[in-house]
Amino acid sequence: MAQRTPPRFVIRTLVATLATVAFVLSAVLIVVTINVQASVRSGVIDKLETGQQLLAELEDRRGQELRAQVATLAENSTLKAAVDTYHTELRTTNPAGRADLLATIARELDKLAARIHPDVLEVRSASGEVLGVAGRRAVEWPAYARVNAPAREGEAKFVTTSSGIFRLASVPVVLQGTQLGTLSLANALDERYANEITELSGARALVLSGDHVVASTLPDNLPLVKPDVIRAVGKQGVVSLAGSEYAVQRLLHEGDAQVYVLDSIDASARPAIAVALRTMGWIALGAFVLAGLASVWLSRTIARPIGTLSASLSSMTETRNFENPLTPGGDVLEIDTLTITFNTMMQSVQAAEEERLSAYVGTIRALALALDARDPYTAGHSERVSALSLAIGRCLWLDDTQLEVLRLGALLHDIGKIGISDHVLMKPGPLTAEEYEIIKQHPVVGARILRSVPFLEPHIPIVELHHERPDGKGYPHGLRGTEIPLVASIVHVADAFDAITSARAYRPARAAAEGLRELWRCAGAQFDAEVVHALAKALPDLDRSHAFVDRAPRPAAVPVPLRALRA
Repeated sequence: MAQRTPPRFVIRTLVATLATVAFVLSAVLIVVTINVQASVRSGVIDKLETGQQLLAELEDRRGQELRAQVATLAENSTLKAAVDTYHTELRTTNPAGRADLLATIARELDKLAARIHPDVLEVRSASGEVLGVAGRRAVEWPAYARVNAPAREGEAKFVTTSSGIFRLASVPVVLQGTQLGTLSLANALDERYANEITELSGARALVLSGDHVVASTLPDNLPLVKPDVIRAVGKQGVVSLAGSEYAVQRLLHEGDAQVYVLDSIDASARPAIAVALRTMGWIALGAFVLAGLASVWLSRTIARPIGTLSASLSSMTETRNFENPLTPGGDVLEIDTLTITFNTMMQSVQAAEEERLSAYVGTIRALALALDARDPYTAGHSERVSALSLAIGRCLWLDDTQLEVLRLGALLHDIGKIGISDHVLMKPGPLTAEEYEIIKQHPVVGARILRSVPFLEPHIPIVELHHERPDGKGYPHGLRGTEIPLVASIVHVADAFDAITSARAYRPARAAAEGLRELWRCAGAQFDAEVVHALAKALPDLDRSHAFVDRAPRPAAVPVPLRALRA
């Protein structure tokens, strides 16, 4: 599975900042909504209470107007005459005549009802007999209604019937000091009444008769209101209907008749909340924009020096150049501190690396000295071969890395001779064929020794192949021409030159010029011609004793041989 690429620092900062802003704004929005709703609830309750007081006064005025209106109607002379005629002729007339008398009273009532359009206009005899009923809801008016709700004459009261609740006012009908009967005027507390309450108060109206809803202006989608839920809040309070809060005020309560006004807190709060949401929306938009810009600016302020530091570290890693310290950017203290700490760490690493290299070189020198110490005639041979190889390498324009491999590889080129017995290695006379075969094994033995030490691996080609020849007659693998690494060919030439110009137990040392002539004689077959040419260029800068030279100058006019490109 592919490894997931982590998000950039800018993205992380932006997401974290915007998420924080969103959380804060959400919390603020919730608090604002709660506060707005609480404020609106208080305002709705106060408004409803004030409206309830005005409506209560209006209800009292309606009662007074109803009483005044029925008192005026009771003074109608034709109505009085009709009622009086009914009482006078009732004893002498037959049922048909009685019906005519009642019809006369009904016509007079209809005339009065046509003027004021009441719900119910009723006249009764002094004994309580209903003489006539007129009005919009006359057919629904039961004969027993007034009996079920007795009251003092002239007072408005509420009467509950099977068809609803009525406000009733009654006055006596008097002619010449004699009470002929009672005239009653009643208006229903129905849907029309509830709509009037709603228009006057701006709130919803609810008319209850005991446990039944008589009239309501509550929304149609609101479930049937349970009267006990409304009554449970008492005179005033807050009730929850279908998940919405309503403030409740009781307008009147007489007997089973109850009238309440309700105002939706949620509906009242909705505009205020909408305004708050709109305002918060603009604030949120501005906050997100500012937070985004600030996040981008801040993250880039931090990411830029981090990117610069990262690029410097990458470049340092690629070039393997750890000598030049990183320069603090001066933008972020922590990053500058990290840069300084890294520089200090690299200085420590370089010091440790130098110590390691010093120990590394010391180990190699110790191995070379241990080998040279076995034969007084070869003492210093490895050092001289190393110096000659470096001089040749510089003439061939090898880079510093190759020169370092060449220098230390030349010191170790004969390390395999440690495994050769002394009687063969230090034999004063010529070697037999068998002994020469034993000697020819020292490159393989040396390579095997170096393979057990990881940090010596770059020098194995020199140790193993420094006796290979361009004509393929070398050992141990018989490589030819360009198959032989250049560094191995260099050490081969340097080794042969030092061997020719150094004394041995079986012959004296030969002059450098003679040694060079011998190399030229075998160039192209036994020795690489370009390497021999480079040795000839380098010899003037080396003294006759072949003393170790750590830094021989590069010749300025020597062209770069094509073979120098071969590692």
